[in-house]
Amino acid sequence: MNNALKEAADGPLKGILNYSDEPLVSSDYNGDPASSTIDSLSTMVVGDNMVKVVSWYDNEWGYSNRVVDLAAFIAKKGL
Repeated sequence: MNNALKEAADGPLKGILNYSDEPLVSSDYNGDPASSTIDSLSTMVVGDNMVKVVSWYDNEWGYSNRVVDLAAFIAKKGL
């Protein structure tokens, strides 16, 4: 599961989704421009068909960065 999440964070979701292998705490994500950062140390498979994923985010800052991304996209399209 972590491999798939890391591939997404390094690929099509780069800059939106981050991936961390470090033992960080919530205050470490203050001012993080990503919408979410996967805490790979806390990810676990439960049984045969369930996965627990812990993800950290700075709600206001991550959201603000996505609004800027959207505004840039709209401007680029000339909408």
